[in-house]
Amino acid sequence: VQLQASGGGLVQAGGSLRLSCAASGPPLSRYVMGWFRQAPGTEREFVAGIGRFGSSTRYTDSVKGRFTISRDNAKNTVYLQMNSLRPEDTAVYYCAADGGSLLVMGANAMDYWGKGTQVTVSS
Repeated sequence: VQLQASGGGLVQAGGSLRLSCAASGPPLSRYVMGWFRQAPGTEREFVAGIGRFGSSTRYTDSVKGRFTISRDNAKNTVYLQMNSLRPEDTAVYYCAADGGSLLVMGANAMDYWGKGTQVTVSS
């Protein structure tokens, strides 16, 4: 599966952005999907994940209550709605797909990666 993330940009603290991840190839419903991010000088980290049909989600603690992951399998697209953005959310955001379990999703366990989209939050 090929993945393409979009929707990044520059936003002031407290603002919102919605990232999209468009997939091509096999049906998206074959995969659990995740969003990850990497800031300069840091390792890529898990942000949010969603099960194959959208009924299960996971979030890293720092984004709970602010970010929402969703998917539309008919459109082969996954979204990340980001609200109440903070300067520490600044990073390149990546979407990824995996044929395994949402419960063990991690940066070292994804099968497919898209190119990232830059999110910059100014204070």
